[in-house]
Amino acid sequence: MSESIGNQQVIDIFENLSPYLQGLGDPVRQRIISLLIDRDSMNVSQIAEHIPMSRPTVSHHLKILRQSGLLSVQKKGTEMYYKLEFNDAIELLKQLVHLVEVECQS
Repeated sequence: MSESIGNQQVIDIFENLSPYLQGLGDPVRQRIISLLIDRDSMNVSQIAEHIPMSRPTVSHHLKILRQSGLLSVQKKGTEMYYKLEFNDAIELLKQLVHLVEVECQS
């Protein structure tokens, strides 16, 4: 692969990953993600039980994660339940790793 094509592909992947990386760029949001990894979904009250912050602060972080594309939300009754949506981010990371491996082997 030529250097300019490989570099442009890496730049493109980073641009696509940017919202995900920004969403993950805070320790509180990282903790929320870690809570949701082994659970199907949780509501804000359930998440707030594990995060030493107010419910409005947790809601703010959930909003950022949702906007970054890392969480989906589903309304059940009067509660909103948050679920991980990592498939797109994982696919982009795999592509990035593959490109870097190919470049390092050439």
